[in-house]
Amino acid sequence: MTSHSTFRLTTFTRRGALVAGAAGVVLAMSACAGGASSTAAGTSAAADPIKKLSIIVPANPGGGWDQTGRAMQEVLQSDKLVTSAQVSNIGGGGGTNGLAKLATEKDANTLMVMGYVMVGAVETNAAKTRLEDTTPIARLTEEPLVLVVPASSKYQSVQDLVEDIKANGKGVAITGGSAGGADHILAGQILKSQGVESDKLNYIGYSGGGESIAALLGNKVQAGISGVGEYAEQVKAGKVRALAVSGTSEAPALPGVKPLKDQGIDVVLTNWRGVVAPGSIDDAQKAKLTEVVTKLHDSEAWKATLAKNNWDDAFLAGDGFKTFLTEDIAKVKTTLTEIGLVK
Repeated sequence: MTSHSTFRLTTFTRRGALVAGAAGVVLAMSACAGGASSTAAGTSAAADPIKKLSIIVPANPGGGWDQTGRAMQEVLQSDKLVTSAQVSNIGGGGGTNGLAKLATEKDANTLMVMGYVMVGAVETNAAKTRLEDTTPIARLTEEPLVLVVPASSKYQSVQDLVEDIKANGKGVAITGGSAGGADHILAGQILKSQGVESDKLNYIGYSGGGESIAALLGNKVQAGISGVGEYAEQVKAGKVRALAVSGTSEAPALPGVKPLKDQGIDVVLTNWRGVVAPGSIDDAQKAKLTEVVTKLHDSEAWKATLAKNNWDDAFLAGDGFKTFLTEDIAKVKTTLTEIGLVK
């Protein structure tokens, strides 16, 4: 009797365990399904790959931003990182017109090319929309600037140009990118380092590199400043003559052209470029865009693009780029004030 009761109790216990276990499995599966459903609902946007990407170039065709945007478009599509990448040019205001457009952009799959030039232009134009209103994605490249003069120019050195500005002030015009950008800042820093008052600088800015080249070739201005990548071909063709580069050493694309600091002018400046997204996007979308840009950077096609355009790799993504941008904005404000471009 005791033995039989024990057997029945054991059997019942095993059955109960099986039922309980089964119930537990059902409950666990339900919980997992519910959790997966919730997770899927919360991250469905992150799971969907970006197929169509919009790239805003906040300048007219022909300049460094346009070159960057078009190069991105080519690599993104050739390496099938996205199905299509559409570039749109919105020129003017040193990029602040494009920045204002980005602020109202409803398409979360949008990147805008920007950089050092825009940091300064926001300040000099007192722009309502600021870079702090965007979502920083990544810094991509940097390059030194080059100071050039028309091939027929009387200036044989940077010092010749500086001395003429000392004597004739605004009678000597220097062209480059939009007001407040890297080109403008470099011109101001060169004069400041040589004791020339900022009010003697006659700087004529253009929103696209093609326009500044035209002004130089037409002898409408006495000198020009732009990225090495934008002016190198004109220098090699003998249409303009390079007087100096702004990096710490000679630029590979312009061998023999000495840095400013090697010519008695204690100025070093490199221009960087990167991409930002609308400020309204969430963290999941930020991650998706950062992933796409990171894959772009890691591709062999992008490495070839860097070499072709004489751009230095300056990749910095995520929070690192956000911190860099915050610090750069503060530095540019100080520099612009020191050289008299903002008050």
